[in-house]
Amino acid sequence: MVLAGPGLARASGAGPASRRRGWILPIAAVACALSLAAYLAELAGHPGPMLNWYDLNVYDHAGLIARSLPRQLYAWQLRPGIKFTYTPFAAVVFAACSQLPWAVLRWLMTLASLAALTGTVWFTLGALGWRGRARAAALLALTAVALWIEPVQRALHLGQIELVLMALIVGDLCQGDDRKWKGAGVGLAAGIKLVPLIFIPYLLLAGKRRQAAVATAVFAGTVAAGFAALPHASAQWWLTGYFLHSGNVGDVGSLLNQSLFGLVARVAGGVRAATGTWLGLAAAVTALGLAAAVALHRRGRAVQGWLMCALTGLLVSPISWDHHWVWIVPVLVVLADAAVRARGAARWAYGALAAGVAALFGAWPDHWAGPGALVPHGLLGFFVGPHPVHEKYHLYGLQVMSWNLYVLAGLALFALAVVAAARAWLIPAEPRLQAG
Repeated sequence: MVLAGPGLARASGAGPASRRRGWILPIAAVACALSLAAYLAELAGHPGPMLNWYDLNVYDHAGLIARSLPRQLYAWQLRPGIKFTYTPFAAVVFAACSQLPWAVLRWLMTLASLAALTGTVWFTLGALGWRGRARAAALLALTAVALWIEPVQRALHLGQIELVLMALIVGDLCQGDDRKWKGAGVGLAAGIKLVPLIFIPYLLLAGKRRQAAVATAVFAGTVAAGFAALPHASAQWWLTGYFLHSGNVGDVGSLLNQSLFGLVARVAGGVRAATGTWLGLAAAVTALGLAAAVALHRRGRAVQGWLMCALTGLLVSPISWDHHWVWIVPVLVVLADAAVRARGAARWAYGALAAGVAALFGAWPDHWAGPGALVPHGLLGFFVGPHPVHEKYHLYGLQVMSWNLYVLAGLALFALAVVAAARAWLIPAEPRLQAG
């Protein structure tokens, strides 16, 4: 994640506002329409591989269990190894959703996720200063690309809640600081999944004490609501250390776990051998990531600041499934914004970086020749083809790269952001003009 420096800030006067042309918006609209049409065509041709709502089915069943057999919530399994692992408050939310017919719930989740994807791009563009027709054109163009990012496709495929949570957090953080309830979205998201808790120390260190207090209060409210509605399940979740065991969520060494812990476990040959190294790395990455995020925020780059915080959370969380990497969408927005504002070689560099990130995280076709549904996991594991699960701790050559593709890309973006944060701290950029 590279950020505009002083030279790019000065170039922003020649940015999207001054280069706006009447034909850009219609072309962007056509591109977005074609992207959506391609998705619908793929869905019609391969409905099973495209959408099976597997995780949404877990949510729905957990909601039913919470309503009828609440003491069995964390003992219940949809099938061996597949169980509900979210907070008790999340179970309360899913209990309400489970009252909808399944046919309605699954399509409602898909539509909500698509709306959340669009909303994330819209909020991020607005926080970067985009306004009017330029913002609408950028929204359409970037959404056309973002729809075909593998984490997005996986979230849609599984009926996952990740896109909705991301939009909730981004919409919250993009509000003005004068908004009384800014921080509530972060607290609510953390009440459903714990990883967004990393935004609370970020807000506090960035000098947003009121917003951090609001987020903390809302999060505490979700915990209290969970205890009120599901006291036994809440005691099991919070008081026995249930939520601290990453193995409850899934296999740490799985290809789909694109976190530092997953990478170290695959290299070290097992979870136990990796734990000590991972804890040290996670502590260092958390400290460095939060420091860089705060530095960016204090130098007037709030979007880059909270995005660095999100990237840090993805890296240090013990489990970061491929669909958790939907945060690549606002990364692409930031890179596209930097490319539009830059001049000369810098513009090409930002454009190439954005294209490279989109390619690495892209949802590539399953069959390179002939019709076929999307690859279930994009380029993850692609270089070596199918790899036996029992050999995940015995990778070699390109396997090491392909089985750790997202986390390695995330570490590269993390390093670039740290450099940019240091540069921003030492050489503060001039105020950036809004994109009109």
